[in-house]
Amino acid sequence: MSLDNDETDRVLEEEHPGPNDIESALVTITLSDVVEHTPLLVEVDTSLAAVIEAMQRENRGTVLVVEAGKLVGIFTERDVLMKVAGRPIDLKQSKVSLFMTHNPVCLPADSPVAFALNRMVLEGFRHIPVVDDDHRPMAEVSMRNLIEYLSDFFNRDVLNLPPDPQIKSVKREGA
Repeated sequence: MSLDNDETDRVLEEEHPGPNDIESALVTITLSDVVEHTPLLVEVDTSLAAVIEAMQRENRGTVLVVEAGKLVGIFTERDVLMKVAGRPIDLKQSKVSLFMTHNPVCLPADSPVAFALNRMVLEGFRHIPVVDDDHRPMAEVSMRNLIEYLSDFFNRDVLNLPPDPQIKSVKREGA
């Protein structure tokens, strides 16, 4: 049984929807296309104990800190390690505002993925808040989200290449 070109194209489109090459995807896909879940929000006067408990409960590495609904900071698992762990801090009394990154770099939802990746790499961020025109948090995107999303654009044949592409594999690896 052989498929004609139209049928082949249809099957490939079902397996890999959207732009067919990574360069096109980087420019045309926006952060709003990538974001999968709503951000974890806490108020600026929330205790560190409550913030860390929320991060654990929701299995999140980042919380966005708001005041009157507007983003004022970001608190990440890196902040826990670098600013909190091993210090004599009363987690129930200390407020997240003392340990968060104030006024973090943010991006609008219509920012291209390429711009977000570039910004994250150049400035060393693993997470960037996504905000609306009124600076209210809409989402948070991580480097991991972007990489996982973009990995869908790579052909399965490329992903299953043997470690040395010059050597032809007799059977598929991992199965």
